[in-house]
Amino acid sequence: MALDLAAAERFANLALACIHREYPTKLGQHVLNSDADVRPARELTPAFYGCYDWHSAVHGHWMLIRLARTFPDEALAARVKHAVGRNLTAENLKREEEYLKEKGGESFERPYGLAWLLQLAAELRTWNDPDTQRWSAALTSLVNLVEQRLQNWLRKLSHPVRSGEHSQSAFSFGLMLDYARACERRQFGQLLETKIREFYSGDRNGPLAYEPSGEDFLSPCLAEADTVRRVMRATEFAEWLGQFLPQIPRDGSPWLRPAKVPDASDPKLGHLDGLNLTRAWMLRGILRALPQGDRRVASLQSAADEHAAAGLASVSSEHYEGAHWLGTFAVYLLTENASAQS
Repeated sequence: MALDLAAAERFANLALACIHREYPTKLGQHVLNSDADVRPARELTPAFYGCYDWHSAVHGHWMLIRLARTFPDEALAARVKHAVGRNLTAENLKREEEYLKEKGGESFERPYGLAWLLQLAAELRTWNDPDTQRWSAALTSLVNLVEQRLQNWLRKLSHPVRSGEHSQSAFSFGLMLDYARACERRQFGQLLETKIREFYSGDRNGPLAYEPSGEDFLSPCLAEADTVRRVMRATEFAEWLGQFLPQIPRDGSPWLRPAKVPDASDPKLGHLDGLNLTRAWMLRGILRALPQGDRRVASLQSAADEHAAAGLASVSSEHYEGAHWLGTFAVYLLTENASAQS
């Protein structure tokens, strides 16, 4: 499954339609300390105010930059840069930093939204383009704050968070570690590697049969495996996976079918569309980390392909509830971004 220009245009249009769209909006983690804090999102967080919520706006920007980087000589790149440039100004990003520092903002968008911000930072920093380098420089202070905040949190975090939604730790650890490696943030990377091993290396018999919950967009078990493979060599990971997910077939038989979405217009029930996409890329990550000739490959590959097909078919502009975020997950899957690398 490759990303062609027509698909890139379609996915880009989803984000371009919402990164400047003010309403509907969800200020789910906004803390009111006084009447003065009752303000629209465009004033509170002027860089990332669209796409229904802050984290979706952040990863919508990531998706647009990734698409422009993939097709730099097409008209798509110019459209993206014009739109993104309106938001990623030094003034707007300074206000974003001020907002995170306000009373009550210590845990704002932690860990999911902050992990996506680091992914955006890595995408900008590693593309040698004048516009993205300018935006990267403007983002530096905010990124430094986020990285330090996450390091403080990691040092205090005593247990993993095993949910299937934004609070899950394993998925965000993977995004953070990919950022740390891409941007050569060695101390942060070492802390993450240590935490991943501390939390997950001893896990056995992951309860995959309990998944998914009705509102999951992340698989707790597969996300854990996809994160653990980042810190283990192939033989060690293969042994660990056999103990953590012993139910993976070794005879090529079908396994782990895609989730069926009961109502794509429901913002929570529609999460299952995203689950199919994230399962697909997590399964691919697991596949790449296994040694050649591993007998689980056929079943893993079949499950990955089936989930990818189901997930990609769900990405459309029909319902804003899914349109504001599913395109990012599709692009993440199709472009084999840095987080897919061991």
